Amino acid sequence: MGVSRFVVVPAAYVYLLRGGSVLLQRRAGTGFMDGHWAAAAGHVEEGESAPAAAVREAREEVGVSVRAGDLVPLCAMHRRHSEAPIDQRVDFFFSCSRWAGEPALQEPDKADDLGWFDLTALPAAVVPHERVVLERLSAGALPPVLTHGF
Repeated sequence: MGVSRFVVVPAAYVYLLRGGSVLLQRRAGTGFMDGHWAAAAGHVEEGESAPAAAVREAREEVGVSVRAGDLVPLCAMHRRHSEAPIDQRVDFFFSCSRWAGEPALQEPDKADDLGWFDLTALPAAVVPHERVVLERLSAGALPPVLTHGF
């Protein structure tokens, strides 16, 4: 009898930063955390690196061109997505303060608003695991690896 293994789902997040503010989009129509504010983010595709996924997601979701060399690694987060022990995620968080283009919603079927928020005055409804990263970033206490949901 073989050993049963689970798959860890990787995702990349990119926080565009301007001064002390972060660009967030409000999720809508996705069935996951609709009404909550979030980064440009998504699953890392097969054969793609986490930085390449962050660059792609910034372009696809908010219409800006980011160079991988301008991404600043913030942290990795190992988290449980649900109570199912096999549903685990590894999230790679990046910030970026240089890009080309003006941020604008690109996927109106997935987000219905876009805004700049002071890191010390985030909206009440931020995707919970992202709030952890943003609050620690704001406080200057972001460790290289976080866990969430364990």
